[in-house]
Amino acid sequence: MNNITESSKRLLQKLAEDAPNWGGEPLLDITKEARGNLTQLKRAGFLETFSDDEGCQWVLFSDEGEQYIREHFGLEIN
Repeated sequence: MNNITESSKRLLQKLAEDAPNWGGEPLLDITKEARGNLTQLKRAGFLETFSDDEGCQWVLFSDEGEQYIREHFGLEIN
């Protein structure tokens, strides 16, 4: 199915674990080095990002991303 690297999986898990703190759409706070992992997750169709009026970036998980998170990490996005 989706062939993502271990470091991209760790980023996805980190974002999923933080999602409940942000109403299911976590604040995107990653290092410059993790940007490639974020791109891989976007290309896999697991998430999108958007910016608010203040310039903060947020994560919106796709249905496919939420399913992957449930199956691989045992987490629910609310």
